[in-house]
Amino acid sequence: MRRLVIGFVAAVMTLVVGAVSADFGAAIYAEYRWARTVRTANDLGFDPWVSILGFPFTTQARNHRYREVEIRAGGVAHPVTGRVSLESTLHAVDLNGSSWLVGPDAKLQVGELESRIIVDSTHAGRFMGIKDLLVEAPPKDPNNAIGGKTESGISDNHGVVFTGTPSSAGFDKKVSVSVDLSLTGENNSTLVVTATGILTGAGTADQAVPDDQRAAVIAAFSTRIPGLKLPFGVAPTSEGARGSDVIIEGITTGVTIALNGFRQS
Repeated sequence: MRRLVIGFVAAVMTLVVGAVSADFGAAIYAEYRWARTVRTANDLGFDPWVSILGFPFTTQARNHRYREVEIRAGGVAHPVTGRVSLESTLHAVDLNGSSWLVGPDAKLQVGELESRIIVDSTHAGRFMGIKDLLVEAPPKDPNNAIGGKTESGISDNHGVVFTGTPSSAGFDKKVSVSVDLSLTGENNSTLVVTATGILTGAGTADQAVPDDQRAAVIAAFSTRIPGLKLPFGVAPTSEGARGSDVIIEGITTGVTIALNGFRQS
């Protein structure tokens, strides 16, 4: 009897492992096809990272409805900054009759869509003429338990810390400056960086600036970066810093998208 029980358990476990492995393999293949489709539809030079979340995958595929899909592409060529990163998170994705593998002509109904465009410190600095630029989130407010961040980890847009050497201002030492970020222009696709003051003390470059050079240094850290359009044309809802990057995010609900809208510029 004991041998029969052991044999039965082993058989069940084999079936479970086989089912999980098959489900996992199908998910990997579907993600690959999504990545190839996004690459081709958006003229990318590489496959983006795609992840279809939720288990089991096969149930979602059979129902033609995915709980959550993440698409990320780093180092995408951009006409203004040189390179950007693009991210989208699609919640409650209805394939609208399309194949579960998703082809280039698919129209997807999305319950909630998050889109982000990211400019890292290096490329933001090159655009501004500050080659050693470092972007940091504002210092944490002791009265705010989450440090002024959104659910996506984006900081407040006021008091972002930019540190670098403003050579264009005739100043050859690293300076930390407090900046505010805002959006303007057509479809709010231009990021406005407005320096508001020199920062000193712990956690900064701790470099004072003579009064007769302050205006020039402040100006060197102020700029406008146009052409920052979010994936799928989503309107921005927040901007700030995340890690050492400048990031703009938009969140919308109840939209229909085509995958060739991932890259907007």
